[in-house]
Amino acid sequence: MPTVLRIKGFKFWFYEADLDEPPHIHVAKAGKEGKFWLEPIDLARAGRFKPVELREIKRIIQDNHEFLINSWNTELSKRANR
Repeated sequence: MPTVLRIKGFKFWFYEADLDEPPHIHVAKAGKEGKFWLEPIDLARAGRFKPVELREIKRIIQDNHEFLINSWNTELSKRANR
């Protein structure tokens, strides 16, 4: 479960078991956990986040999209090399 980004108290990570799914990121803060698809960027699961928090998370993902996609691909390549 590599954490790839921490911004404004939000933690973003991938679950290794989820790498068979389309690219996505999990996000948590203050006991809440959600999930966003990365291509295209879209909410997969709100996880008790409020709409204002979801907008902030989406903005963070948009601002860091290239980094997150590269991180996803790096995790996939690690898995393929095992």
